[in-house]
Amino acid sequence: MASPHSGIAAAIDIIGEDLLQSIVSRLPATSFASAACVSRSWNLLCERVLSRPKLSSACSVNPSLQDAVEEVVNKVLSEPIRPHFAIASIAGLFGFDLDEEDVLEEARHLISRKLGSQVPVITNDASCFGIIGRDALSDEVKEIPFKLDDGADIIMLTVGYLPGMKVTTIPLLEQNKEPEMFMIDKFVTDIREFSTSVSGCNSPAAIMMYCDNYYTGMMDVVEKMDCAIPPETVIVGDYFSEFRYTNETDNAFAAVALVFAVDMNKPPGIGETQFHAVVSSGLSPVGPTYTTTSVNEDINNAPLIAARREGSHENIDGQIVLNQVYDELRRDRIQSRELYIGVTKRRKYSIGQENVGCMTSLAFHRVLESRQQCLLVFGEGIKIGDTFHFYYPDSTAAISSVAAVSSHLRSFNRGSNNATGGDKQDVFGGLIFSCCGEEFFGQPNINISPFVDNFPGVTLGGTFCSVVFGRGVLTPCVKESQEQKAVQCCMHTKGVVYLIMSYTPSKRI
Repeated sequence: MASPHSGIAAAIDIIGEDLLQSIVSRLPATSFASAACVSRSWNLLCERVLSRPKLSSACSVNPSLQDAVEEVVNKVLSEPIRPHFAIASIAGLFGFDLDEEDVLEEARHLISRKLGSQVPVITNDASCFGIIGRDALSDEVKEIPFKLDDGADIIMLTVGYLPGMKVTTIPLLEQNKEPEMFMIDKFVTDIREFSTSVSGCNSPAAIMMYCDNYYTGMMDVVEKMDCAIPPETVIVGDYFSEFRYTNETDNAFAAVALVFAVDMNKPPGIGETQFHAVVSSGLSPVGPTYTTTSVNEDINNAPLIAARREGSHENIDGQIVLNQVYDELRRDRIQSRELYIGVTKRRKYSIGQENVGCMTSLAFHRVLESRQQCLLVFGEGIKIGDTFHFYYPDSTAAISSVAAVSSHLRSFNRGSNNATGGDKQDVFGGLIFSCCGEEFFGQPNINISPFVDNFPGVTLGGTFCSVVFGRGVLTPCVKESQEQKAVQCCMHTKGVVYLIMSYTPSKRI
């Protein structure tokens, strides 16, 4: 009796593998998955089609959440792909009488039902600012600010397929005993142990972070991660938003990390997927250096700091300091009243019993006001003896910094940015986390221009944030302080973080 697949094999012989591969590569993802199950020869052919990584992204402004999810899922699955992870940024309530958490959970449920329960899915709230993505209907990449009064709801879905890598979500959990505190050491240890189990080394290829906007201790988390996880691991993400993720536990959680690790058992012939982070800055320094002489907290746990000018032995009144800074800005015809302090911190860090070392870092804190001859600032982690500069939002510096990003990305097309001995890298996707929109830049689509100009047609998604994570190449500002030149900075205000994903094919022997 003839094999049930003999007719299929004969058909392949007639039309040829090349033509069949061309046909299969045009199938939508669900039909492609079915084709891979037809026979062993078809499966091998489908494996060749998906031998390279892929990122697919789409956004929708459909007012119905269910229809919007349907639109973006259909778009990202319109070509062959096997999702390894999915990220959905959502702005608005989509007409439901729900809060943001309910919308995020409903969207995550709808997406998981479409992609499968085993695919890590993160949904995050972009209602404060907006999203960056490719319209599911027009296919146009654009920055879409969210405006509550115009009633337009937005969802942007990005799905990734990364052969030769494994992806998982790891939460930052709260311990189930007094005192209530989040288990930072366990969080970092879980990330390192996952990477070790998958790749044989404790540094993953990349970490994408999403953090709850009610948790104020995230700066400590990021600084400890920065010290404990080797610098070759790219870290990016949204510091301040509501989110939901697949496999949530009953524990309270403050953050989730989407962790990417190279599979040490990846099949032969699979090349290398690489992650690159490039960061632009929109802050410029003003005034001299100050040293913190005391740190207290107000009733909301915001730091109240007293300081003296470097070289002086007397504290200076907080309001006098602010007036001096504003006077200097006015002399330069700068009208900004928004100020930050960039605090240089030198700290020792440990994970459990392990001493992971000492690190100098730069952290930005929003200046809220002067009070009781001190400065009231946002954020935690400032200590006596830390030094700081004042910074102000500078759109001119920001545009120049974005131009520097574009110049840096141009080098990918020349093949000079990879670490594989000169082999060609193909950029297949990118994500943008931005604190700056058209209102700040004074021009539309500044954020996307470095990527779109250098990699036209390549998948791009992103979200607007109040503060962003970004550990990678920091492009120079027009004006830099000594702190910016000398130390590491992972959390950025008025900055833009570009995550570039590239692929280097395996060398054939």
